Amino acid sequence: MTVNELIKKALYLGVGITVASKEKIESLVEELVKKGEVAPSESKELVAKLIEKGEEGESEMKRMMRDSMNKLLAEMNVATRQDIERLEQRLAKLETPSS
Repeated sequence: MTVNELIKKALYLGVGITVASKEKIESLVEELVKKGEVAPSESKELVAKLIEKGEEGESEMKRMMRDSMNKLLAEMNVATRQDIERLEQRLAKLETPSS
């Protein structure tokens, strides 16, 4: 498995968790309404607030994952896009015939 595949799988997992969490939140709030613990008029606002909190947590998790991935890639000595571009420019200069 390549690093790109690993990153994609991690991101897809995050998206899947988000969708599942939204459905779970809506289901739980619906149960609270049925039990009379939350007024039906308050349910949409509660769902929105809980989803917002979840998205904030997701953003923080993505930031932490990105930082961890960058640290891991640096430790593995993986060439960056800038490294490759710099080498391509040097190679192009070397391949250009001298006058």
